[in-house]
Amino acid sequence: MKLQEKVAIITGAGAGIGEATAILFSKEGAKVCCNSVSKSALRVVEKINNSKGEAFFIQADVSIEEQAKLIIEKTVETYGKIDILFNNAGIVLGGAVDTISTEDWDRTMAVNVRGIYLVSKYAIPYLKKTQGVIVNNASSVAFKGVPNRAAYTASKGAVLSMTRAMAADYIDDKIRVNAICPGTTDSPSLEQRIRERGGNYEEVRNQYIARQRLGRLGTPEEIAEGVLFLTTNEFCTGVSLLVDGGMTM
Repeated sequence: MKLQEKVAIITGAGAGIGEATAILFSKEGAKVCCNSVSKSALRVVEKINNSKGEAFFIQADVSIEEQAKLIIEKTVETYGKIDILFNNAGIVLGGAVDTISTEDWDRTMAVNVRGIYLVSKYAIPYLKKTQGVIVNNASSVAFKGVPNRAAYTASKGAVLSMTRAMAADYIDDKIRVNAICPGTTDSPSLEQRIRERGGNYEEVRNQYIARQRLGRLGTPEEIAEGVLFLTTNEFCTGVSLLVDGGMTM
């Protein structure tokens, strides 16, 4: 198993890419801290533990400093170390620059950018000890603009740039930092956005599918495989891996 004896933290582990990655990491031998802002990741932990893996749940908002710090402290308290951090937690709030509310803009930046900063800040002292790895969840929209996603696109561009800065900052500490950049992924988050848009469900879903040149949505499991690659390939740091069905071609 590729992650035998490793300890991994996955934020936003309650569904979609986070859930798939937690399950994959567990199958590869890792002990997993599954975080979510609601109790959704508790179900994922139960699934892992019932499959003879090892995982525990912590409910926390990554954008709040004390709670971000607690994720790290509880993981070290439970498993004694940290080898892998997957900064996956994120939100998608729609709107162009002139239509998104200031509140939604600030919340997007708080979760998608500040959250990565905070969790990483408190994880890095432990990752220095294990010469560990960080994977940040960016997006294909960091490379290609899409309509009605100004704050989300800006936040993911920031994640991409921050990943490169972190890779440079910690290369001498033997900490590798990479970014996974998914295309549109078939997840509960996407399902919610489709339904919130209203109108004909299949028509709206097909609009999302049309963005992928392969003619289908990605699966959370396909993105999780990319995260695993960035985690285990020791010649990758500062890498931005597009797993996007040709969306950025």
